[in-house]
Amino acid sequence: MALTGRAALLAALGTLPVGIWEPSWTGILAVNAPLALACACDAALAAPVRRLGLARSGDTSVRLGETADVTLTVTNPSGRLLRARLRDAWPPSSWEPGTEVAASRHRLTVPAGERRRLTTRLRPTRRGDRQADRVTIRSYGPLGLFSRQGSHQVPWTVRVLPPFTSRKHLPSKLARLRELDGRTSVLTRGEGTEFDSLREYVPGDDTRSIDWRATARQTKVAVRTWRPERDRHILLVLDTGRTSAGRVGDAPRLDASMDAALLLAALASRAGDRVDLLAYDRRVRALVQGRSAGDVLPSLVNAMATLEPELVETDARGLTATALRTAPRRSLIVLLTSLDAAPIEEGLLPVLSGLTHRHTVLVASVADPHIARMATARGSAEAVYEAAAAAQAQTERHRTAEQLQRHGVTVVDAVPDNLAPALADAYLALKAAGRL
Repeated sequence: MALTGRAALLAALGTLPVGIWEPSWTGILAVNAPLALACACDAALAAPVRRLGLARSGDTSVRLGETADVTLTVTNPSGRLLRARLRDAWPPSSWEPGTEVAASRHRLTVPAGERRRLTTRLRPTRRGDRQADRVTIRSYGPLGLFSRQGSHQVPWTVRVLPPFTSRKHLPSKLARLRELDGRTSVLTRGEGTEFDSLREYVPGDDTRSIDWRATARQTKVAVRTWRPERDRHILLVLDTGRTSAGRVGDAPRLDASMDAALLLAALASRAGDRVDLLAYDRRVRALVQGRSAGDVLPSLVNAMATLEPELVETDARGLTATALRTAPRRSLIVLLTSLDAAPIEEGLLPVLSGLTHRHTVLVASVADPHIARMATARGSAEAVYEAAAAAQAQTERHRTAEQLQRHGVTVVDAVPDNLAPALADAYLALKAAGRL
């Protein structure tokens, strides 16, 4: 039993001699035996902690930045009233800083033979699995002088999913997709398109689309319309190596890459294309294959939830080999990685031909907006030096992108807020050009 009412007890023992600061239990009993007996009874009337029954229910997943409610049911099988304080412990990242104490501490009263429910509201600050720690209960007697304390392990896991903030761009990209699909505008001609229908020629149409046989059968010039092919295969490749750990703003580059990949997956699945995911550094960290259009986005979100950057150099040769095994037939491979010169020139470029020979390759990278701000800095010697350093970094980045483009790779380089819509636009442009 833990002594919790010590201050109140010492105040009540007003008959103790002055100057005695640490009275022994023998002294207390000698001076005020009735009060000591009351304290003992208070301790005896505190409901036992070990016999309590605890069970959890509630949310098992939540998007980053939103709240999840986990309910704890406390059953009191004893014949005594439970008056208690309870701490429902979770990892520190389960709450915003400064809110843990208020969110995890509870007071409860449970009559004998009854049960009560209390709710712990989580607001995680990081992706991944958050697992409940122990539940600590302190049971008080009627006078509140003494308590019994014990802990219970009540397992529960809440998976914190990527927030998918780029979802707001999806309606506008779907509208553009409908235009390509021929629902609101004239269809375009490309290598990867299929015949849709005939219509009357209008000035500005590509003369290569004129159907001369149909024109000969009627008095007006007829042109063919074309529909972008469906059921293309898209492989999203997330580089989870050390470069993905670099923070841009408040989040690592990997998080911005995930957000862009989710928008592209949502758009491509609506377009009738098949989307797979590969996360790789020196080994496969996540692999999602063969999901239906309705299941692909939840599967990707769930797989991305537990991904974290690994502080190792990405094995570009292994990544390429794994991507080729994952996409044996011609596909669009979207590689979300860094445009840093060293990893590209020493790692990716020597093995890039293996990908571009069989597939259409698109490289997307997260740019640091701070570099752009530094490039415009003026007014002091320090600002000029920062501007020069930023200009050098931008020049090197552009040179790396040009090297990739000379190998037939489409490059998207944008700051975190713009990467997702820019990647979606690049996909639509490839589709409109018939390159998928």
